[in-house]
Amino acid sequence: MKKNGILNSDISRILSYMRHTDTLCIGDCGLPCPDETELIDISLKLGTPSFLDVLKVVLSDMKIEKITLAEEIKEKNPSVLKGILEAAGNVKIDFVPHEDLKHELKGCKAVIRTGETTPYANIILQSACIF
Repeated sequence: MKKNGILNSDISRILSYMRHTDTLCIGDCGLPCPDETELIDISLKLGTPSFLDVLKVVLSDMKIEKITLAEEIKEKNPSVLKGILEAAGNVKIDFVPHEDLKHELKGCKAVIRTGETTPYANIILQSACIF
């Protein structure tokens, strides 16, 4: 049995396949997932697990160089934006219209669906090189 790190086997598998510039999305429970993108659904009930809880765990096991957020998060969900900025540290951020973010999901290795129910709690993480 795995002793440390992410216990969810699907998330652990996806992270182990990530290479430089590959992308992974963590989203709220309403974010649509394209048919061609793997969906890892870890939602249990409305609000559980939260977006920020999942983001923090993923960031503890993934080196990132850039994040993409919906422009709308600035006005519609400033508390989650604050949490993202605290968790991600000094990383390049691209803000795009929410519709553009949804189009970028087709290129992601997977979408992790959380139980989050606040608006625009969605992020695309771009993988950095570990050496």
